[in-house]
Amino acid sequence: MIKGLTITPPVLGRISIGRVIQKDGKRLPAKDDQFTITSQVQNKDGWINHPLDEKLRANNQGKLRQIPVRMLFNDPELNLRAEYTLFDRQTGRPLCVGDGEQCQRRTNKGVESYPCPSPDRCPLAQGGACKPYGRLYANLSEDDELGAFIFRTTGFNSIRTLAARLSYFAAVSGNKLSCLPLQLTLRGKSTTQSYRTPIYFVDLTLRDGVTLKQAVQDAQAIDAELSEHGFDQAALEVAAKQGYVNSCFEIDSDEAFEEFYPVDASNANNSNQGYEQNGLANHNVTSIEQGLRQSVTAVS
Repeated sequence: MIKGLTITPPVLGRISIGRVIQKDGKRLPAKDDQFTITSQVQNKDGWINHPLDEKLRANNQGKLRQIPVRMLFNDPELNLRAEYTLFDRQTGRPLCVGDGEQCQRRTNKGVESYPCPSPDRCPLAQGGACKPYGRLYANLSEDDELGAFIFRTTGFNSIRTLAARLSYFAAVSGNKLSCLPLQLTLRGKSTTQSYRTPIYFVDLTLRDGVTLKQAVQDAQAIDAELSEHGFDQAALEVAAKQGYVNSCFEIDSDEAFEEFYPVDASNANNSNQGYEQNGLANHNVTSIEQGLRQSVTAVS
């Protein structure tokens, strides 16, 4: 197997609560008050909707605010990946990824390790350049039981809520998270920071009409039935974990994230040229790197 290649669940499509709009000749991210399920194909108008979007929307009076899902793994951290991520605002690509203790940073010398003090205390993160970045992998269709749709978010509310729910559901079900009937639910709230206007985040709940007692009982029965038919969930979890840690820089560099930083082709080309020559010079980190040089460990 190729070394340094991150193996993630096969992605069949995207789940988003935002979209990219055209404004004053620029492509800008815009928030939404409902889910959209798209394919991985774009045209000049943006991402093409997946057929599941129309199917689920028809059952929700046009507004898609609940999506039935199944988790692929019993381990919560295999379903939800989250790190602090410094994005290049021109290309939408990650340049530095950390967990609050250590980070992996792309430089002109390759990928290097630095201490990660979290965005509040990191000189590079000033101005909101570094964000919490989460990816939730969820199965939406029985047509491909090992395929996933990915929900990407830089919102603390969604990441914190999803992490709590996954951990709680795994605990109460006896680590049978993959057998629970769950759904993604869009919630809204207002805060002083949002100037009392609604902000939306993603929650993970039991499907409508299902009690926790019933869900746990059904999960135990489903797990036993799968085991009788030779399905090895434990081996699947091991394979997934090995795939995640195969790369020293987990987020694939060939994927730009227009949900957060829409890419302009000319800017992307210019930024890539500067990046190849100067590493993180665009973020004015030369002096910072000199100060941290003694704490750097090269990653092979």
